[in-house]
Amino acid sequence: MCRDKSNNNIDSSKWTVHDTSQNCSFLPTIGVTLLLGWNGILSFIALYALFVASKGERLFILGLCVLSVVLPPRWPGPMGRQIGWWMITQSEKYFGLKTIIENDQELLKVSGGNRGTIFAMEPHDVIPIAAFSFSPVISRIPGGRNVCFLVSSGVFRLPFLRQIYSWAGSLPVDKETFLSRLNAGKALAFVPGGVHEILWLNKKKPRDLVLYLRNRKGFIKLALQTGSPIVPVFVFHLDGSYRLCWLPRGKLMETYSRWAGYFPLLYWGRWNILQGIPRPNKLTVVIGRPIYVPKEGSEVSRESVEKYHGIFLKELEALYERHKEMEGYGDIRLKIV
Repeated sequence: MCRDKSNNNIDSSKWTVHDTSQNCSFLPTIGVTLLLGWNGILSFIALYALFVASKGERLFILGLCVLSVVLPPRWPGPMGRQIGWWMITQSEKYFGLKTIIENDQELLKVSGGNRGTIFAMEPHDVIPIAAFSFSPVISRIPGGRNVCFLVSSGVFRLPFLRQIYSWAGSLPVDKETFLSRLNAGKALAFVPGGVHEILWLNKKKPRDLVLYLRNRKGFIKLALQTGSPIVPVFVFHLDGSYRLCWLPRGKLMETYSRWAGYFPLLYWGRWNILQGIPRPNKLTVVIGRPIYVPKEGSEVSRESVEKYHGIFLKELEALYERHKEMEGYGDIRLKIV
């Protein structure tokens, strides 16, 4: 549980807090396993097929994988959505999700205007497990707005995972998806630091929380192109959900992660299971105030990108500073690289 400390310098009168009682019993654990346990499941399937399975079993496993890749990501339609919604509601219980919205009236104003909106969430950690918190199924965003969480495009090239994440309402994080949603006045959420932040995880420096954002400016340009507000979001208590076992480093791994959209690493999950589900840390998702940007169309200036990128970094850091004591992060240093 996090420590609550009062801070007389912070005005929390406009904050809206929604706190879920934590429940990591059987059903929530199954829900989280279906949503977030596929790294381990696919690893087990691959090892079984290579070293244990008979020829017939290998063909059966291969057939299922091919079928998953051939079928549409949202197959089987309504049934898949129902499964996705169930996984999300169980995840809400498993992590005892707590959301703090600093100014819901500002977010309602953005939603009411049907403006494309970017929710920029940090940090990434091993897996950005708090992505489910934006789902309209659990209604944490004011106005009941449908915020689509964008994930690595590499996920949609993998069997079974492509269906699971589609059922949960996710789409690939690419320029085309960004622009199509923003131009249509829809909202999206993503982690601007991306998988590259995994490289900055360091077991020897547990008091450093590193965000890879200095050169992440593409989303700022797209926000300016469409005139879409940017909402900084910070997630507390992701750290410790997994324990790193093996993390390859170097230029080759950086290049591979950019190409593949995911990072090859080994980690210990709950019950010290390799590639297991995350430990049931009680998550706190803090949603800051919108940063309004002008609409510059196709002629976005470099100066504007630099200006609003700087504002975003400043607001995200301030968001962390406002809440770190209450969440027990008083001795954790935030570093933006």
